[in-house]
Amino acid sequence: MPPPGFTDKENPCAGVRKNKEKVRDFYANDVVWAAVYGQAPQELKDAMDLAYLTGQRPADVIAMSQTDIEGDYLTVKQGKTGKRLRILMQVDGTKNSLGVLIDAIVARTKQHTSKRFILNTSGRQVSQEMLRNRWDDAREKARLKAISEGALGDAEKIAQFQFKDIRPKAASEITDISDASLLLGHSKQEITNRVYRRVGAIAKPSK
Repeated sequence: MPPPGFTDKENPCAGVRKNKEKVRDFYANDVVWAAVYGQAPQELKDAMDLAYLTGQRPADVIAMSQTDIEGDYLTVKQGKTGKRLRILMQVDGTKNSLGVLIDAIVARTKQHTSKRFILNTSGRQVSQEMLRNRWDDAREKARLKAISEGALGDAEKIAQFQFKDIRPKAASEITDISDASLLLGHSKQEITNRVYRRVGAIAKPSK
């Protein structure tokens, strides 16, 4: 006789195929992005820009700091995977978009003691909850504005936009999938293509 809580009968779930989790395929186009960005406070704009230019997850974005800068690189240790990345901030002495953004953030927050990039107006580090609250407020303002302008389709898309969609937006808008995989910290391009590339490749017509 099996011990209490056990049975020698066949598991009724044995052989049953699990439903494959559906991959989220929402893509934030430039209209949706601009709508939310236009309603965002400065610290949320900075977080959106950093998330887009680095392709990193929300938790990793708000943890970024001036101490992560090493020479020409912004170094990242991904919280979810532990993978380390070095993201270029300049090439041949010329700042790229990320380098320009970080310079602007550092100049704007230099009066505060914290070295984190994403700070509120009081110099306090923005937490995930604070980021989520600011995001929800900006998105709702953007949605209502779109409705007031009669852009109901845009309003519906704005309502679906989540901060985590910025990472796949970045991946989708990089032409070379190998570059996208490197930026996202993926060891396999298949993951980038299946989960994060949410728009098709640009193709030319036959004539």
